[in-house]
Amino acid sequence: MLQEIMLFVSRNTILSLAWVALLIAVIVMTFKSRFSKVKEIGRGQATLMINKEDAVIVDIRSRDDFRKGHIANAINLTASEIKSGSFGELEKHKAQPVIVVCANGTTSRASAENLSKAGFENVYTLKDGITGWSGENLPLARGK
Repeated sequence: MLQEIMLFVSRNTILSLAWVALLIAVIVMTFKSRFSKVKEIGRGQATLMINKEDAVIVDIRSRDDFRKGHIANAINLTASEIKSGSFGELEKHKAQPVIVVCANGTTSRASAENLSKAGFENVYTLKDGITGWSGENLPLARGK
């Protein structure tokens, strides 16, 4: 069995290296998310936090995408604005829960980490982003 694996690796060096790199990336990302202050939450928990804990929604999508549909009362800040520390009206909400939302839940973590580093106490990301939110027919506001 080990000889077969070694034969495969020697014949498919690039494929084997790519597999090892992907495995390492998965392990690193798993550890980063497990030990991060930022946690991913589902739509049900986000709704409860908005209604019961006065959570603030930060939508990091482009202005055009934000205007097409966003969670009610969301604040639109791009990832670059957050990275540069330009929080605008979000600055006064440091003690409240903050839920960072992107299009499909894949790019919000970096912005959420930046908010956490900037002193925001309770930062979360929304699983599946706006796509998941609208996929469950939850309300979206338009314009602004």
